[in-house]
Amino acid sequence: MDRRRFLETAGAGGLALVAGCSAEQVETEGSTGAPADGGTETRTATGTESETGTTTGSATAGDETLVVAAYPAFVDAPSTSPGAWLKRRFEEETGATLRYETPDNELNYYIERARQGADFDADVYVGLDTSGLIRVDEQQGSGQFTDPLFAEAGDLAGSDRVKEGLRFDPEGRAVPFDTGYVSLVWNATADGGEFTAPETFESLLDPAYEGDLIAQNPTSSTTGQAFMLHTIERFGADGYLDYWADLRDNDVVVLGSWEDAYAAYESDEAPMVVSYSTDQVYANREDQDLQRHRIRFLNDQGYANPEGMARFADADAPDLARRFMEFALTPEIQAGIAQRNVAFPAIEDAPLPDEYAEYAKEPAEAVTFTYEELKGNLGTWTDDWARRFASG
Repeated sequence: MDRRRFLETAGAGGLALVAGCSAEQVETEGSTGAPADGGTETRTATGTESETGTTTGSATAGDETLVVAAYPAFVDAPSTSPGAWLKRRFEEETGATLRYETPDNELNYYIERARQGADFDADVYVGLDTSGLIRVDEQQGSGQFTDPLFAEAGDLAGSDRVKEGLRFDPEGRAVPFDTGYVSLVWNATADGGEFTAPETFESLLDPAYEGDLIAQNPTSSTTGQAFMLHTIERFGADGYLDYWADLRDNDVVVLGSWEDAYAAYESDEAPMVVSYSTDQVYANREDQDLQRHRIRFLNDQGYANPEGMARFADADAPDLARRFMEFALTPEIQAGIAQRNVAFPAIEDAPLPDEYAEYAKEPAEAVTFTYEELKGNLGTWTDDWARRFASG
């Protein structure tokens, strides 16, 4: 890869990557400009936990089956993933069978089924974020389908534990189950140990950092979208494109996915990458040099990216779906999901191990756009970015 190259695409609908990089799927319907990954990306790079069998415990749910839709990495990441562990624990708790669906198109698969008026088996969706929820609502609002895709969660046991700042659905359908903070990860061993990451968005433009940052395309990456939104929060809708033009002039490298960007970073293509502030948790587990995994919150801020779960309105097992959502909010399960997703729990009192206190970094100030702020704007902001920076 040529790290001093701002990658361009042949139109806003897709991303042309350099040889050896793989492309993520891109949302092409144009309703929000949101990445089609449904708000999630694989964040680490080691062994896999997988399970295809079914276990049962005390038979409180009889022979019921719960079908949980999730993004593929939740179930079978090329790193740790919570899916198999969560399945086993839920089956032991309830005696029910939990089966996963992980369509390649993720949330878009269920939107398309709704548009076609076609049935599907899933009872719960895991991995919903603000942009995905907006995509659902805009499709319904434009008449693409009429019946609601998701039901209100109602008064779930444990939902009062959810941190208020993470709630993103004004209609109470999606309930957060974890969150991550998008930040810079930087390599303090670069330049013979002399490299230090900038402390502000403005200082990132210093010529001393020419070609030193790897970011992701906001049209195809959740992490890239979060970083773009953080620049909008910082410079406004009228100023973020000028800021990105300055980044381009300073030879920022933009790749299509988090996986591509992080792989380039680990190959020393650049000393900084847009990633997550739990990066040192992963690095410590893999016995890596933590000096190569330093965290920088620009302007002491991190962009919060909560993930939620929601029950499908036409669920075949609505009571079991509700029980699953309540189960996922219990402190022990919250801690288990967060550790396997290398993220933060959505509740305050999850019993996290000591490694989190030492290695998981939270910003002095978490910033994010609300559903109301993003609806009607996200697509415009992303499309404007693509027209200016991702067109050949």
